[in-house]
Amino acid sequence: MKGALLVCGTHSDAGKSVVTAGICRWLRRSGIRVAPFKAQNMSLNSVVTLDGSEIGRAQAVQAAAAGVEPEAAMNPVLIKPSGERQSQVVVMGRPYAEADARSYQELKHELRPIVAAALADLRERFDVVVCEGAGSPAETNLRRADIANMGLAREAGLPVLIVGDIDRGGVLASLYGTLALLDPADQAHVAGFVINKFRGDASILAPALAQLEQLTGRGTLGVVPWIEDLWMDVEDSLALEASRPEQQTEGDTLDVAVVRLRRMSNFTDFDALSLEPGVRVRFTRSAADVERADLVILPGTKATVDDLGRLRADGLDRAIAVRAERGAPILGICGGYQMLGQRISDEVESRAGAVEGLGLLPVSTAFASDKLLRRREGSCAWLGTPAAGYEIRHGRVAREGGEAVLAAADGKPDGCRSGAVVGISWHGALEQDAFRRALLGWVAGVRGRRFVAGTTSFATARELRLDALGDLASHLDTARLAELIDGGVPEGLPAVRTEVDACFVS
Repeated sequence: MKGALLVCGTHSDAGKSVVTAGICRWLRRSGIRVAPFKAQNMSLNSVVTLDGSEIGRAQAVQAAAAGVEPEAAMNPVLIKPSGERQSQVVVMGRPYAEADARSYQELKHELRPIVAAALADLRERFDVVVCEGAGSPAETNLRRADIANMGLAREAGLPVLIVGDIDRGGVLASLYGTLALLDPADQAHVAGFVINKFRGDASILAPALAQLEQLTGRGTLGVVPWIEDLWMDVEDSLALEASRPEQQTEGDTLDVAVVRLRRMSNFTDFDALSLEPGVRVRFTRSAADVERADLVILPGTKATVDDLGRLRADGLDRAIAVRAERGAPILGICGGYQMLGQRISDEVESRAGAVEGLGLLPVSTAFASDKLLRRREGSCAWLGTPAAGYEIRHGRVAREGGEAVLAAADGKPDGCRSGAVVGISWHGALEQDAFRRALLGWVAGVRGRRFVAGTTSFATARELRLDALGDLASHLDTARLAELIDGGVPEGLPAVRTEVDACFVS
């Protein structure tokens, strides 16, 4: 098998990422060397590759499903919102520009050849590349400069599947309308549909799918069922309310409250906590939750100073200070760690200059124009465990007291602990089983609770989740998928006409 395919959706969070990961896993199981690709991703949830490049976390998960190392070419353009109208544009893993919505559209002519070269490179090195679109291909106001959906399909000659989420309702209208709003030349690339999150008797849906095929000339290549507790690393905070099951435990329940920041980043840092029996993780902006939880976490953020200001405006700074006075555990990660310090000097993100921190850790932060991107391995002497993670930050933190929490293999310390207040710069540290369990054991000891650690490693749990995503491919017409990948864009697909044909731009 040799070729490529583009998975689009009727809207954001329709299931593109899940279907793409599932197809990657199916191809890997079939002995095909496969890679994921997303030309343009907008997300504050990112990871660092082996060579120090930054890409969207969803593409890293898809790479894991494919059994390959993630790399910059899999997500050549990453947009990280840093304010109401401003975003950092990361290109091939490195900061490239600051842009608003209008200037980004103008920037796309520079990005188009970079995206094309990244995809061509992957297609040269892998048998199959499974591409994921962005948002909806039917956003006709964005079509002229599109580099991620039908613009990519046309330029690279890709067959396209459109995924619709039936659990939200209106899926048939969404699928038909998405196709009908496309330019006829774009429609020629759309080879079929996929229904996601179906519950109930598929035979009841069958007449509607037959009608959809009659109206569009395109069949539905699969009906993916609703799977309880099936979730993958989400790309934005809109999906944070997805269910994370609380496991039963022989010990007490540990309540973990993650402060929900406006520009919260890398919130999947906390997925591993839910793996432990009896640990409940909640995202909250309630001062009452902050005061009574067993552990409060200040997560990373792309707007440290702005989010710190919102904390103060909402009175959460006082609730956090009350915790510290009582000796109740607080953990800050990256931007959250910087907030816990004495002061922040920022002429890069917010350009606010010197800002007073929460004053709970003896550290100060100065923002630098260059972004620090690297993986880290080392140890935590305080908890007596190995440690690992990755850094994505402009802030440089100087410790002026307390004790270091982590030590990298090169001997460089990181983090600070003073009493029950702890801060670290390493994302992903909680995915390390020994570190996570020792930290929770410390929290339980401080709070007078009994914690019984689980026995499943995070790595094993992630593999099981990826296998579950691969199992979804059994609900797809894999023979037809193989034909599309091998054969490319089918010939003779009809165009669906609408009253707005005159508005099309291409």
